[in-house]
Amino acid sequence: MPASRPQSRLQRLLPAPLNIPRKEWLRAGFGALLGLFLAGYLCSLAYGPSIALHLLGPLAASAVLVFAVHSGPLAQPWPVLGSYALAGVVGLAMRHGFGDGLWVAAAALGVAILAMCLLRCLHPPGGGVAVSAVLADPGLVAMGDHLLEPVLLNALVLVAVAVLYNRLTGVRYPKNAAPRKDPHHTHDPLPGERVGIRGEDLDQALAEIGEFVDVTRDELERIILATEQHALQRSLGGITACLVMSRDIQAATPATTLEQAWRMLADHHLKTLPVLEDGHLVGMVSLSDLVGAAMARGRFSWRGLFRRQPVRLEQVMSRRVVSVDCGQPLERLLPLLGEQGLHCLPVLDGERLVGVITQTDLIAGLKRHLLSAAASGSDQRIPAL
Repeated sequence: MPASRPQSRLQRLLPAPLNIPRKEWLRAGFGALLGLFLAGYLCSLAYGPSIALHLLGPLAASAVLVFAVHSGPLAQPWPVLGSYALAGVVGLAMRHGFGDGLWVAAAALGVAILAMCLLRCLHPPGGGVAVSAVLADPGLVAMGDHLLEPVLLNALVLVAVAVLYNRLTGVRYPKNAAPRKDPHHTHDPLPGERVGIRGEDLDQALAEIGEFVDVTRDELERIILATEQHALQRSLGGITACLVMSRDIQAATPATTLEQAWRMLADHHLKTLPVLEDGHLVGMVSLSDLVGAAMARGRFSWRGLFRRQPVRLEQVMSRRVVSVDCGQPLERLLPLLGEQGLHCLPVLDGERLVGVITQTDLIAGLKRHLLSAAASGSDQRIPAL
């Protein structure tokens, strides 16, 4: 016991571990190396090695942000470019007006922070640019107002390299808001957004905190949704696609006619049919596919659906099929059947179709789980779906 107390105290003093994979360290390190070298090299070619070397300090700090913390609001292109331009102007103005004293450099830093916050381009290395402009060496002083040119060149090159390198290595940069998925093209929120945390809840929470949070609103929402997903997975642990799927599969073939497919859908009260060829899933056909095909042949009528030259399902079926594995956890099916507008999910065991899951199957599985949890007296909470 006595030995564990010093150890626990030491652990409290240590910083929290970075939840970043090691391959991301290498990716960020090489990117920062590449961005800083290219910016410094081009600046030295245009303005001389001495000018380039004196401006590398703030640029190196910016490289850490745009390559290692690329998802944060401080690392986006506008904060980098805007802060360098503002800080350069503020630093030069303060130097021309008040000289190169230490208090002038500190005042330039304060004014630059206010200006960056006002124009929404807060970027910590911008403070270094303002101070460097005030406490410039003779080589930088000799450039006068033209000092802004190498400063902006460095920022432009670094941002350009960051955009290309991050995207080539699988990182979305800049971090724009993800486009909203709207399968039904209505103004209603998505089903998963109608219950639980909303965007206005995040805005209110951030306003109540009253401090700067180094994460974008969209990133914060992603983190919360991922947390809810893991909590839901823990709550629904053990329920897989195989447990809720329908095993008596009603399937068609590519040679099935519209009339035959329509009768199968009507007889079994279905909205979707899987299409099999030699036992392999090759497509899906829905009620809307059948109606659309009939309307494409002329003015729609139910009788006209069957009177003309037979149309085979291979002509109207959807060949891009979203399927799931037999062992897929139930919580992974919720976005597919709830938000993406799918009515039926084929369940595969390897390449063999073993069942289908409809929205009705999913609701029945969730109901059974809730009833079982209530019967067992569990106080386990089900996160908002």
